[in-house]
Amino acid sequence: MSEIRKHYFLDEYCIIASERGKRPNDFKVTNVISEVSDIVSGCFFCNGNESKTPPATAVYKQGRVFIDTETKRENGWDVRCFPNLFPAVSPHTITPDTSLSANLASGYGFHEIIVESPKHGMSLSGLNDDKMKLLMRVYRDRVTFYQAQEAIEFVSLFKNQGKSAGASLSHTHTQLVALPTVPPALKRELAAIKNAAKSASVCPYCEIVSAESESVRLLARNDHFIAIAPYYSIAPFEIWILPVEHASHIREFDDSALDSLALILKEMLARLDTVLSNPPYNYMFHQMVDEDYHFNLRIQPALATIAGFEKNTGIYINSVVPEQVGTFI
Repeated sequence: MSEIRKHYFLDEYCIIASERGKRPNDFKVTNVISEVSDIVSGCFFCNGNESKTPPATAVYKQGRVFIDTETKRENGWDVRCFPNLFPAVSPHTITPDTSLSANLASGYGFHEIIVESPKHGMSLSGLNDDKMKLLMRVYRDRVTFYQAQEAIEFVSLFKNQGKSAGASLSHTHTQLVALPTVPPALKRELAAIKNAAKSASVCPYCEIVSAESESVRLLARNDHFIAIAPYYSIAPFEIWILPVEHASHIREFDDSALDSLALILKEMLARLDTVLSNPPYNYMFHQMVDEDYHFNLRIQPALATIAGFEKNTGIYINSVVPEQVGTFI
């Protein structure tokens, strides 16, 4: 039978359609490497094609960080960061009135691409441990840098892997969008967290960590993080990664914690890639510069179609029972 499940502490719901009983091989997934067409020799993100993108804002190679100029582009890199050629927001606009009192503000902000490997066709689960640890340091560096820019209130860090997950190029990359306002959904979540903390004197995410650490939904744990298939899952094989100790933002993690984050994220992606044959997916960093918020990273394979019911109600139908995810991956 189906279940209507409520979010851990928000007034949000999902439907777990357990009678469908879908298993990994019920999902027909196209390999993401061939799902997005681009010619390797002309791929903007490959090593040797640096002139096809804007100058890099940060180039990580051989343990050092470099910056491109208009006349000199660094190659032989490990990770390369540069402005999106087709940005959603831009620093070249007028600094906005963030009150949105007239329902309009200029599109001020920053939109950056983080290319995680110079190798075309590389997946994150295929990176060695040192490269994955480096990527987490890059994430911390770039988010911290943009969080400190004038009028920036929120930095969105996310990855689209595969065409059906929103990627326009197959070469693996992450995107960062720095905004002058905090998204309403996160504002509502933070308000709920603060209200819960007032009444129970405990962070609701810390309660999730405590409860799920002993549940069948626990997928992995290391010194600093747990990975779970959340009770409230809006996507098949959804995974949340949460720090065991309360932390609000990636800039709070020391190198040891970042290494743990790298390894548990790589493990979860590798398990999904193995069982679901390299599925398209999104992952999103949920973080805020507020001590009450609790950092979390959400992985959502793009296996289901968001259709009329979801758009009409905001309630997502998930055909994979979270309690069974650990038996599959």
